[in-house]
Amino acid sequence: MPSEPLERAASRPLMERERLEGTPTTRELVLAAAATRAARGWLLGGAVRALYAGAAVVLFIFALEVLKTGAGGVAEVLDTVSADGPVNILGFGWLLAYLAMSGSPVAAIAVSLFAGSVISDTEAFAMLNGSRLGASFIVLFVGFLYYLGHRRSADGIFIGVVALLTTFTIYAPVVPIGSFILERGWLNDVQVSTPAFVVDFKDYAFGPALDAGKEHLPRLALFALGAGLLLGSFSVFDRALPNLEQPSLRVERIKDWLHRPLMMFLLGLLVTTLTMSVSISLTLLIPLSLKGYVRRQEIIPYVMGANISTWVDTMAAALLLESPRGFTIVFTQMVVGAAISLPVLLLAYKPYSGLILGIARRVMRQRPAFALFLAAIFLLPLLLFLV
Repeated sequence: MPSEPLERAASRPLMERERLEGTPTTRELVLAAAATRAARGWLLGGAVRALYAGAAVVLFIFALEVLKTGAGGVAEVLDTVSADGPVNILGFGWLLAYLAMSGSPVAAIAVSLFAGSVISDTEAFAMLNGSRLGASFIVLFVGFLYYLGHRRSADGIFIGVVALLTTFTIYAPVVPIGSFILERGWLNDVQVSTPAFVVDFKDYAFGPALDAGKEHLPRLALFALGAGLLLGSFSVFDRALPNLEQPSLRVERIKDWLHRPLMMFLLGLLVTTLTMSVSISLTLLIPLSLKGYVRRQEIIPYVMGANISTWVDTMAAALLLESPRGFTIVFTQMVVGAAISLPVLLLAYKPYSGLILGIARRVMRQRPAFALFLAAIFLLPLLLFLV
């Protein structure tokens, strides 16, 4: 068979000639190069996130040790304002969560104060509850920022109100019930000791720095330094997380599942466990809701789930602080919170959600009602702290 004339072969498009000759086409080479760059970027991004995560863990452990060492300074402050007992400490933890814009650092501080023998077990339990009551304020704050920057849409503020109401109604009964269980000792057998290698690592890595801090800094300044380091550790950990605010194709595919209360409850559990911060996981509700991925009534089970799994990092803090009793306190908090949330979710979700959404609508309907709501959520913890 005669070969193809040179003129006709030269006139064929380049990709067609490459296909006939059995060599990769230009398009295939471009796609392969793009895939290679994407894989390298993914690996590099994963390595960077792993470094951030490792640094966050080390900083978290060091911060806890500094907090424990400087806990005596907080005792002096509490004595100055005559704050003692579960009621005062509940208000103290609640206000701290407002200031920190997060509950997890305040919960870790509560365990640190208990490990440093500054507060009792029931006071530590109350402070943990205070951290939970104040943690949802970040959602209201971010919702207000969205209101200012997104054409005056009040949906973000509404989500914040719903998150706060859900947390208040679920965790108000947790305080007396959990305190009763702690006093009776029903969960005293649930204790986990700190592994020996963790203790050895802390002594070797942080011992000299802690000794220097005790020698040169007042206890209260040392405690303040520990609080700053703790907040820094959570900030560093945030950098280890992928961008969760951009809904992906996978989210689109499971969008229908997100309309089921139980699935939203499980999603709240999962996201909060992965991010180790209820503030992050709850704040994600605002962009997801504004973009139509989550409906208003589906916020409630998500908040309920997030408020349970948020205690995972606090239990880890108790272990790192070598406080088996502290672990029991946090475990009691998680168990009682779940024992109240699950029956509400499974047996009384419709009337409960109707009540929460109805109150939220009344709060948002008129400015005086919203102003009264804001006054209540700030004055109540202040009164509890000073009473």
